[in-house]
Amino acid sequence: MTASTSVSTPPRHQIRALHTAGTVTVYQAYTPSLGLPAARDGRFPAAWKRDRMTWIKPSFLWMMYRCGWGTKEGQETVLAVEIIREGFDWALAHAELSHYERDVHPDRATWQRDLRRAPARVQWDPERDLYLNRLSYRSLQLGLAGEASRRYADEWTVAIRDVTPLAREIHALVRAGETEAATALLPAESPYPLPQGAPLPTPRAAA
Repeated sequence: MTASTSVSTPPRHQIRALHTAGTVTVYQAYTPSLGLPAARDGRFPAAWKRDRMTWIKPSFLWMMYRCGWGTKEGQETVLAVEIIREGFDWALAHAELSHYERDVHPDRATWQRDLRRAPARVQWDPERDLYLNRLSYRSLQLGLAGEASRRYADEWTVAIRDVTPLAREIHALVRAGETEAATALLPAESPYPLPQGAPLPTPRAAA
């Protein structure tokens, strides 16, 4: 059993996150010049471009895959960003799939029109285990643009922590073969309960 699996395999498309009654934690990685001030002040600095799309990841291990445990250039500082659930739910409710799905969209033109208008987009990528191998089920990436990006930075964010030391500690344990110790340090991610009636774009067929 890997660190990202349980007794039963999760559904193919399911949001799993560290969350409380009022917040949900997502992960991003930045250069130290941007990430360290954000963690120090608990908010994104003026240099953080609010007019560009930003991708947030509820899965810690998928973030580790993306940033190479904080070793990739430009992604050396890994941030855990705690945001209000109302904001996360709003983004999900206003999101469109990042790619066309015949079983979800009426036609490609409609999808393209809706994608241009949507302030958020959903992408499902293979979840990862402690060794960053692909798993059979998917992890959510949520892209925020325009209104969603600005609200994320200036309204939804309640805390920002630098979890680069945690990433390095877990990575060192994995390389030493101490998988139980590494697993014990992982954030406690569990299925995220969507608000009743919230439309979440989900492919019906295998992506």
